[in-house]
Amino acid sequence: MIDVIIIGGGIAGLETACTLHTQGIESLILEKEKEIGGKLTQWDSLFPSNRNAKELVETYKDEIQKHTITVYVNTKVIAIKKQNDGTFEIFTSREIVFKAKTIVIASGYSIFNAERKEEYGYAIYPNVITSADLEHMFATKKELKAPSGRTLERVAFIHCVGSRDEKVGNHYCSRLCCVTGVKQAIKIRQMLPETHVFNFYMDLRMYGLGFEEMYREAQEKHGVQFIRGRVSEIAQTNEGRLQLKAEDTLAARPVRMQVDMVVLLVGMEAPECNSILGKSCNIQYNAAQFIVPQDIHYSSGITSAEGVFVSGTSIAPLSVFDTINHARSTALAVSNFLMPIQNE
Repeated sequence: MIDVIIIGGGIAGLETACTLHTQGIESLILEKEKEIGGKLTQWDSLFPSNRNAKELVETYKDEIQKHTITVYVNTKVIAIKKQNDGTFEIFTSREIVFKAKTIVIASGYSIFNAERKEEYGYAIYPNVITSADLEHMFATKKELKAPSGRTLERVAFIHCVGSRDEKVGNHYCSRLCCVTGVKQAIKIRQMLPETHVFNFYMDLRMYGLGFEEMYREAQEKHGVQFIRGRVSEIAQTNEGRLQLKAEDTLAARPVRMQVDMVVLLVGMEAPECNSILGKSCNIQYNAAQFIVPQDIHYSSGITSAEGVFVSGTSIAPLSVFDTINHARSTALAVSNFLMPIQNE
């Protein structure tokens, strides 16, 4: 019988396991992918410090190895069954059944599928990419150029793709798209100083420490241009460039622009497994499929089901900084729950 099974080996799951170790609590991580680290394994840098994302992942991997925390990769949880004594059986795709006193759901998030916004031409035009695609290009040191091989003269970022959008059913703000667009725009200007960069936005929500300063730096130091207005249509020209139609709502005039690349700043969605795990554990989740904590202010790591906890972006879009802090809070809640059980 294991004290804690952690479902998910991203940053939330890894931090939860490491913090539980400091409390003397044994945990085991089940990760559906071939390696731990979550989305950060494909990421280049973290804002606002520009810290290398892989450096953070390697730090966690070293901690997991040092503390001899058991990890199962390529292991998908397919069902959870609560026993009469309050413990859990976790059934997996590898046909291994684990038994645990408690469960922590650290399932992370999914990236919005930009093909659902057909008007932007993702997967149709090769020079329309997502912010996740661009970040991976940065991380792998791939040269930035148009599919034709021509130099990028103009790049346009489109904010709020898949967020705050009734058409796709996501009414919430993903919180991190704005600062990601600012960070990536700066990076392009640093790599390609002759390239003009435009950000089309609805509202800029720079909520985090250092985010507003980065936005000002993008304009004043790097010359990134910000246009308030939603892009309504993208079409490819005969030369292979992209024609954008939009409206500058501050200047109250239409905008037509040809660019060499469009970057769609895609939002965060709850992973499909949230609803599956929610039903299996009899916990609550909202219309967006994020797990609903018992109390968002006082006990945000505790679910409505006794013995089942939640960590990180399983509850909502969060930054890496906020995810780590939430994971530590969840680990403390698990420790408090197990204390009287272990003393029996």
